Amino acid sequence: MILDKEGNVTTVLQENISLNKFISNFRDIYPKIKNDHIIINLFSFAKLTSNDVLEFLELSDAHRKSKKSFVLVTEKVSYDEVPDSICVVPTIQEAKDIIEMEEIERDLDF
Repeated sequence: MILDKEGNVTTVLQENISLNKFISNFRDIYPKIKNDHIIINLFSFAKLTSNDVLEFLELSDAHRKSKKSFVLVTEKVSYDEVPDSICVVPTIQEAKDIIEMEEIERDLDF
């Protein structure tokens, strides 16, 4: 598992591993990054469905309750295919933009 930390944002990615193993590994390292905004880079997964993305829903909900952003990055699943409670974007830059917008919203108490 590769962690790339920039300020209070950690990007997580993994190559050549199954999604279930990735999620298991992520749960193991989560306590180390739970105070950061998290971007999960899913580009390395050749096949990804909306059901696969929903595997992150519980983690996303728990993380967002602590007033931190949790964004999944993939072009394989559209944000239209998943519930509004999980954030999916097609690029890393859009993930960073979402985090910035969510921080502004939190600062303004939206």
